Parts: sequence; C-alpha cells; structure tokens
Amino acid sequence: MNVVVCVKQIPDPADPGRMDPETRTLMRDVKLILDESDSYGVEMGLQLVDAAGEGEVILVSMAPNNEVSGLRTALAMGAERAVLVSDDALSGSDALSTAKVLAAAIGRCEPDLVIMATESSDGYTGTVPVQVAELMDLPSATFAKSIEIDGGVAKVQRQTEAGYDQIECSLPCVVSVTAGVVEPRYPSFKGIMAAKNKPVDELDLAALGIDPANVGWAGARQEIVDVVEAPDPETAFEIYAHRAAAVGRKTPPPLPGSRQQPVRYRPASAPDMIGLVPTRREI
Repeated sequence: MNVVVCVKQIPDPADPGRMDPETRTLMRDVKLILDESDSYGVEMGLQLVDAAGEGEVILVSMAPNNEVSGLRTALAMGAERAVLVSDDALSGSDALSTAKVLAAAIGRCEPDLVIMATESSDGYTGTVPVQVAELMDLPSATFAKSIEIDGGVAKVQRQTEAGYDQIECSLPCVVSVTAGVVEPRYPSFKGIMAAKNKPVDELDLAALGIDPANVGWAGARQEIVDVVEAPDPETAFEIYAHRAAAVGRKTPPPLPGSRQQPVRYRPASAPDMIGLVPTRREI
C-alpha cells in the first residue's frame, strides 16, 4: 500500500516572523520546519502501511528555495522518500494554485491513499484537501479522526460537533485528518541519520507541466491591499461582525484570546472587504 502524505514546511512559530513590505506576505527566506499539523498525517500513514504489511509512505511538499529541513524531519519519522516542488514562480500562490501543484505532484506517485492535514498552521484556509481531490477526480473525506483500510475501501470516522460519522471511500481517495488523531512518534537518532540519505525528488513547474501564469502572483484569485496591527480580540470581532453583516455573512462566535488581525483583501472581480486571518497568515 502506497500512501502519499502532503506536508507543509513553515517558518518556526516560535520566531516572530517578518512581513514583506511590498507583497504583504510572510517572508519565507528562513529555515523552515515541519508543520506540526502534518506530523499527525505522517504518523497515520506510517501506521496504515505497517498494518498493510507492505508499501511505503511518500511525502509531497511545496516550498521555496528547495528547502528540505521539514521534509527531513518527516523522513526521520519513517517515510521512505519525498517529492519537493520548488519554483520561484510559485511565490504568492493561493490555496487553489497550491492544490494544482500538489495534485500534479501526487499524480506522479500513483498512491492508494492521500493524507493531508485539515489545515496548515500558517494558512488556516482548510480548503486545499478538497481542492486536490476535485482536481484529481478522487473521492474525499474530511476531518478524519481515524482511518481503516478494508480491501479497496477506506473506512473513516469523520469528526462532527455531535460526535462522528462513519463513512466509506473507495481507494484511491484523499483524506484530511485532524490534529490529535494519533500521537506522532519522535524521530530516533537512527532515523535522523537515515533521513539524510533518503531520496528527495526535486521538481519545478516545467517538470509538472504547469503554466506559471496559472499559479503564484499571476494566478492568484485575491490581492492583499493592506495589513494592519492586530487590535484586541473584542475589537477585532466587532470589526468582523460589522463587515460580515454588510455583505450578508453569518458571524461565527469570537475566539477568546485568539491572535487575529484584520487584513483588507480584494478577491478578483469583487469589491473590497475585510476578513479576519491569523496574525502571520499568507494569503
């Protein structure tokens, strides 16, 4: 059984990070680490391959500057190999552009199962897994708290507010897992040393047959026009509630103590509006 796990490499959350004054996005010219949200998917994939008794876990990632630090961590956990997509033209990619790139890279691996985190720690869009499934014309299950493979079917417990739904997807399929579904293993010293020699296939857009005009800044569906300092949570929620009411959106309950800031953005062919995003989110 071959399992592809998509992993994101992000700036260390312990580092305050820097915003690019021109693009108004998070600068990624630093050492990147494995997103903790993805460590659960890696562990889930390893357990499924162990249960099957054969196969391998393959990592797929998209990162600037051919960065592999985060990938090496996941390889040290036990993944066999990795595919890294890195291209200067990918700078500024939104969720859909990211999904296009990941789908193309995943397709080269011919997996039986694709596992992704529900959302990344620096993006929080939560849309990439279902976009990848749609682009690859595969069934998908979201918010999985457990995955069991029975023949050619993935049996998934999908977490809901009321408990969980038991659903089934024919393989191959895309499943996004929630944080905490399993306890990720710590890389052993032996695993860390072995990871240094595990293959990482580095690809660019040309290798994937993707037109640069459809990704990055050129293909982005929204433009950041302003970023401001984060107000206190109560004020931030009031701003969001006011703007949400103005465009007919339902207002979700506030998140006490959350670090959020209003970012003014403009989707393509739409009027300006304000949305709340995490402090260092890149759109």
